[in-house]
Amino acid sequence: MISWNKKQYHCPVEVSMALLSGKWKCLMLWHLNEGTKRYNELERIVPGVSQKMLTQQLKELEKDGLISRMVYPEVPPRVEYSLTELGQSAFPILEMMHSWAVKQLGLIDPEV
Repeated sequence: MISWNKKQYHCPVEVSMALLSGKWKCLMLWHLNEGTKRYNELERIVPGVSQKMLTQQLKELEKDGLISRMVYPEVPPRVEYSLTELGQSAFPILEMMHSWAVKQLGLIDPEV
């Protein structure tokens, strides 16, 4: 058993899946790799995500150490999100997922 973040896992793949699972997490990480983003920017560039889900997924990514949240003492408040070192280290995985999907798109039957 692997103990990480106060949870027990059977293997490293399970840890990776726990960190990256969620309908929107990979897309958020993908876009944050382009640079720091504000909440409204993420809401705009992640199609179909609700405010509730965006907030939840951002909190989980922050709790797991993949992103950082910077709150500026301004009125109205300004909050920015960026990748941490751990988040940046996950980007090659996302690039491989992207390449794999692009390669497979020609092989996947769209009727399935």
